[in-house]
Amino acid sequence: MNSLESEAHRLDAADPGRRHLFHVPPAEGGRYPEVAYLAGNSLGLQPRATRDELLADLAAWSRLGVEGHLEAERPWLPYHELLTAPAARLVGARPAETVVMNSLTVNLHLLMVSFYRPTGARTRIVIEDSAFPSDSYAVRSQARFHGLDPDTTVVRLTPRAGEDTLRTEDVTDFLAAEGDTVALVLLGGVNYLTGELMDIPAITAAGRAAGAVVGWDLAHAVGNVPLALHDWDVDFAAWCSYKYLNSGPGALAGVFVHERHLGDPDLPRFEGWWSTAAATRFEMTPVSRPPATVEAWQISNPPIFAMGPVRTSLELFDAVGMPALRERSLRLTGYLERLLDEVTADRPLTVITPRDPERRGCQLSVRIGVGSANELTKRLRHEHGVIADAREPNVVRFAAVPLYSTYHDCWRVADALAATVEKH
Repeated sequence: MNSLESEAHRLDAADPGRRHLFHVPPAEGGRYPEVAYLAGNSLGLQPRATRDELLADLAAWSRLGVEGHLEAERPWLPYHELLTAPAARLVGARPAETVVMNSLTVNLHLLMVSFYRPTGARTRIVIEDSAFPSDSYAVRSQARFHGLDPDTTVVRLTPRAGEDTLRTEDVTDFLAAEGDTVALVLLGGVNYLTGELMDIPAITAAGRAAGAVVGWDLAHAVGNVPLALHDWDVDFAAWCSYKYLNSGPGALAGVFVHERHLGDPDLPRFEGWWSTAAATRFEMTPVSRPPATVEAWQISNPPIFAMGPVRTSLELFDAVGMPALRERSLRLTGYLERLLDEVTADRPLTVITPRDPERRGCQLSVRIGVGSANELTKRLRHEHGVIADAREPNVVRFAAVPLYSTYHDCWRVADALAATVEKH
């Protein structure tokens, strides 16, 4: 064992995470029994508690049948309410502003029904050029739905020449200059490709000052960085829960709508069975009476067995707390950055994530100069037992997730890259 590996073990002993609470896949290659899992920004690991708690919900169905709606240990009728308070705490919101429902892009469309309302010269939607493709597809289809040309309606902000990430002033200056044409700003809180953490409060303030609605896709931010959506005056936000929230592939997503919009009778919204107030739901009247909460954006019955893993995960975050996770994230990611600096110094590899810890979460993205991202991640997995995430053609993403990643995982990443990528 070399001195750097010994150092990683010492750091793990002094600063342990909660790896023991998760199932870690076995390694297919390399010298270690478990993988070094650095792909939590794509799919988080399964908490050990998930299986038993999900089976308990299934057992209630087998034992109670339809009566489980009211008589199960966790009754199904108000089940979604078990997720509301912990989800609100996680994103810095009030319970009335937060609900878990649907999937991310479905929720973005439902929110844009309410908040993308082009009129006159104010029609444009601002996104980042490197937005996740689904967001790009969503806003372009919204423009077409309103009879607008997506090529001119959707504004894609690009970094300056020679730079990999947007500066805050790139966004705020555009809004100051052309904000009177902007109906909606919809950016990623943490960029999926580069790992850049946007200045959410500054951009939100600039967008609202320009008269635009400001929404955020927080898929890569929730569970990764501390958030204060209510205090930052964000209009709306949506996020998934299968990445850092470890709720399982395709898991249910979350929605935030600021309280100033709740109960607005003039706000258009699609409605369904679950949009009406719970107290009136079984009166079976033909006209919805929505509550003055974000639950008015719900449409259909919540899928109970899909909600269970989200509830289990949120309880983990509640127990640990985002301040403690952020502190460990800064230490762990800083350590990974130091190791990557040594490896990339004489190899065709470049870290494109901002070096300022305040401008990133726990993901570091590396651009490779030779070969493809997919080829490299396959070699890392099969030869070294390191699981990372490829974004073609040339970006490999490493997420040192503070809940379960270790310093030794970070050392294994650097060691594997050094062994796999030839020097200049």
